[in-house]
Amino acid sequence: MDGVTPVPQLLAFLPWLLVPAALGLLLAIVGRWPAGCVWALVAGVVTGWFIQPYDGTAASEPPGRVVARLRVLTANLEFGGATEGLVAALRAERPDLVSVQECDVRCAAALDTPAVRRTYPHRNVVTGGPAEGSAILSRYPLTDEEGVPGTLSMPGSVATVAGHRVRVQVAHPMPPVPGGVDLWRTELGRLRDYAAGRGSLPTLIAGDFNATQDHAAFRALLDTGLRDSARLTGAARTPTWPSLTAPPLGAQIDHVLVSEALWPRASRFVDLADTDHRALLVDLDLHDLPAASATPAR
Repeated sequence: MDGVTPVPQLLAFLPWLLVPAALGLLLAIVGRWPAGCVWALVAGVVTGWFIQPYDGTAASEPPGRVVARLRVLTANLEFGGATEGLVAALRAERPDLVSVQECDVRCAAALDTPAVRRTYPHRNVVTGGPAEGSAILSRYPLTDEEGVPGTLSMPGSVATVAGHRVRVQVAHPMPPVPGGVDLWRTELGRLRDYAAGRGSLPTLIAGDFNATQDHAAFRALLDTGLRDSARLTGAARTPTWPSLTAPPLGAQIDHVLVSEALWPRASRFVDLADTDHRALLVDLDLHDLPAASATPAR
C-alpha cells in the first residue's frame, strides 16, 4: 500500500534512500560500530530489493507479424508553457500519436494552426484551465471515446492503424499532494479499471501518471497486463520530473504503457523548455496477434 502522507511522496524518490544507507554504513565502519553496520546493510539491501524494476507480467515480444511501426510522444507542458517546444518537437521527431497534458488556450490554438493540422488532421482536444486541458493528436483516423473521468481531463480515442483499431488514452491523475492522496489513488484506480476492461484491442495509455513503479497504485495498472515501455527498453529509472534536476536527480512519473500487441523497440527522453517535465518518445511495433493471444476483458 502507498500509505498516507508522506509515504507516497517519499516513494517517488525511493532509489535515493540508498544514499543515506551508504553514508550510514560508511560512518558506522569509520566509527567501528558493528550494530550500525548491520542496520545500514539491512536498509541498503531492503531498499535495493524494492527498487528492482517491477514487471506485472512476464514480458516478451508478441507473436504475429508486425503490421505497423509507430512513434508515440507524451508531454506535460506545465500550464501550456512548453507549447513552442512541443510544436518544435513535433517537427523534429515526427511522432504518429501524441498525448499532451496541461494544454491551455495557447496550446489549443497552436495545435489548431494549418501546419499542425496538415500533419495531425485527427485529434481529440479537451480544453479547460491551464492544468486541465489535454489532447490526443494522430496521423491516423480517430474515433473519440468517453475517456477516463478525473479532475484533470483524460480523453480517450480509438485510432485505426493499418486497418487495426488501437485504444489511445491520456493519463493525468491528480498528484499525491498532502491532503490529496485519496483522490490520487482513486484516479489511478480509474485508469486501472480502464486497463482491466480494455478487451482484446491493442491499448496504449500515455501521459503524466504522477506515480512511479514504486507506488502500489501504479503497479496495479501493470498487473492488468500492460507493460511500461521505458522499462522494456532499459530506461526504467530515467527521471522525467522535475526537469530542473532530471537527470540525474528526479523520478520517472511520465510513462507509455502498452498492451501485448504493442512492442517497444526504443525509447528516448526529450527536453522541452518551460516545463517541469521531460517528454517521452517511444517507437512501437504493432503486431497482428493470433486470436488466442489477444488479452481478454477482465
